Amino acid sequence: MITETWRVVLTRTDLPTTTSPPPFELDQREQRVDWMRRERLIDGVPYLLSPAFQNDVELNEFFRSTEMTQRAPLTKQGYARDLAAFLSFLWAARDRRSWRDATEADHLAYLSWRRQDPAGPRVSGGTWNREVAAVNQFYRWALRLGHGQVHPIPQASRRPLPAGVGWARRRTLDEQRPATYASDGGRDRVQWLPPAAYRTWREVGVRGYSPDGLPRPTFRGRWAARNSAFCDLMIRTGLRLQEQAALTVFDLPDRGTGAGGGYRRFWLPEAVAKGSSARWVCIPARVLADLHAYAQLDRAAVVAEAQADGRYRRLRHPLVVTEHGRRAATQPGTGRTVDLARLGPGERLRLLVEGPGGLEPAALWLGEYGWPITTSRWKNVFAEANGRCASAQIALRCHPHMLRHSFAVITLEQLQRGHLAALGELTAQQRTHYTRIFGDPLDWVRRRLGHRSVVTTQIYLHALAELEMDTRTALVPDDWEIPHDPTAPGEAPAEGTGR
Repeated sequence: MITETWRVVLTRTDLPTTTSPPPFELDQREQRVDWMRRERLIDGVPYLLSPAFQNDVELNEFFRSTEMTQRAPLTKQGYARDLAAFLSFLWAARDRRSWRDATEADHLAYLSWRRQDPAGPRVSGGTWNREVAAVNQFYRWALRLGHGQVHPIPQASRRPLPAGVGWARRRTLDEQRPATYASDGGRDRVQWLPPAAYRTWREVGVRGYSPDGLPRPTFRGRWAARNSAFCDLMIRTGLRLQEQAALTVFDLPDRGTGAGGGYRRFWLPEAVAKGSSARWVCIPARVLADLHAYAQLDRAAVVAEAQADGRYRRLRHPLVVTEHGRRAATQPGTGRTVDLARLGPGERLRLLVEGPGGLEPAALWLGEYGWPITTSRWKNVFAEANGRCASAQIALRCHPHMLRHSFAVITLEQLQRGHLAALGELTAQQRTHYTRIFGDPLDWVRRRLGHRSVVTTQIYLHALAELEMDTRTALVPDDWEIPHDPTAPGEAPAEGTGR
């Protein structure tokens, strides 16, 4: 077991202070912020610290390289964690070896421990391939810049693909791949929750009810309504965790004047959507009503408490929206104005609104002390919900991306059923016209999820096939294999039947 590890730290240039600092501390902090900005260290960029708390400058240049600069914040953090895991192995199991001195033998030892050692983590092929890809990308960058001399991951030639298939056209200059990729590293099975299972997980895990639907006296869940609304929004829209955590009050649609069901929508800008997948997001009316109730009650209460304590005035370098109708923010003291649609998830965390009671965060999701909730905290909310289900002897677990999968599978199944029913009532010419107008259900789900290619969305077809198999299996009687005594009364086979 590795106890001494490299640490992943996220860059923070603008953090609120809990008390007013002395002038000399403020000056030092301001100088640090200026230096970090000159070094292009924006909020959310990861860097690694050794177990001795040393900062390797050349190592951490990787996270500001051209290979990483356009990647999503959570992707960068994933690369940092995978690289830190390998470096921790070099430190703890290979006599504190530097990444510059790592050899092929070190990589193979890491492979053996990571996948085969009974005392190791025994990760899946998909997880191993992701980790190898991250470390491989780092070493290729380091060798290109002359930071190292040896690539510890052996390389092999890629298997040629037919021209124009997949990414083959982009691989004219890059024909090498890690030779230690796992053969069982295909996409993991899609995990999703049927509606009934989701409701059970939400009621017991998130809202704190007992399995029989009664409130548990020991549950102290002040934020049960907020967390429940967050989960409902995710499973009904398919938003990614980072996308949903970055929502602001400006993104929340009005309830509308119509009664009953229906949907309201808002535009998810390119700066927030992963992979620049800007798109319309449709919210069911019932979920939207819960979001407005949270904003008007629980959220308003923590904002008022934070304003009374003066917490928002201590935020350094805020971006302030002075007019609700204007989609722009200004940084006090600089006069710099920026379009809200261009603000990434990290910048939105320090976006304030000048409201009737003073400054308040523009972020929709706020925690106990009135500050925006980070993605790591949301992951903890899911972990705590899983723990409550386990304590209640309910075999249900869920993570944020699982709700996105659930949205895709459930929506695709319902659309496919309705699509086939509609086509069955039309002529051949009408079916062609219908498909051209409304498109294929798979493509509709692709656009809702923000996938660039329908090939990515096709992973949910396997889940649909399993769902169909489960449905058909349920139609088979449980007793069909029970043998019958042919001599028993009423059991004699009919004449002429020998089957």
